[in-house]
Amino acid sequence: MNQFEDMQTFVRIVEAGSITKAAEQLDIVKSAVSRKLTELEKRLGVTLLTRTTRSQILTDSGRNYYQECIRIIEDLAEVESSIKDEHCSFAGKIRLSVPFSFGLKHLAPALRQFNDAHPNIFFDVDFNDRKVDLIEDGYDLAIRISNLADSSLIARKITSMTPVLCASPAYLKRYGEPKAPSDLNNGHVRLRYNLIPDAWRFTSGDGAEVTIKIPVTV
Repeated sequence: MNQFEDMQTFVRIVEAGSITKAAEQLDIVKSAVSRKLTELEKRLGVTLLTRTTRSQILTDSGRNYYQECIRIIEDLAEVESSIKDEHCSFAGKIRLSVPFSFGLKHLAPALRQFNDAHPNIFFDVDFNDRKVDLIEDGYDLAIRISNLADSSLIARKITSMTPVLCASPAYLKRYGEPKAPSDLNNGHVRLRYNLIPDAWRFTSGDGAEVTIKIPVTV
């Protein structure tokens, strides 16, 4: 006696609309399906279906049993799926393009941790600040510190970055140390850096905003 198989057969009979159609869908003979239903009703001690030569109608007991069968079948499918997911082994190669400094400091530890959990995943990482074409260059994923331009690509925000204005001691000795954003207009220059806007916006302590456009050093 296989109670779960009996449940599946009963559900198929109800959803197919007849024993004949259920037998065709299950690819077994009609007499076997009819016998399973008879034995099920006998074991439960109730009539599940009122059958005539042209139709079948669920009794109240049959309707309740059908609903419980659906619930049990779905629950079992969910349990089996979760168990399979727990033991699913990921494997393959992932090509990534990531900013050099961000990638080394933040992403490298995360990739190492991920690789410990999924040793069959191989990462091909390009630590570079250049803009890449994911499709043409064959990358699976790119991480960029910028806003995504109009595109068919899908972007997800993973964190926020706070820009820091800095300079070397040699630079400050040569150009002077600015005390306020407006001082940057007095002969200061900036490095050419990809994806950084030409105009820099500063916010003072009282909330006032100042925009400074600094020329790029040759």
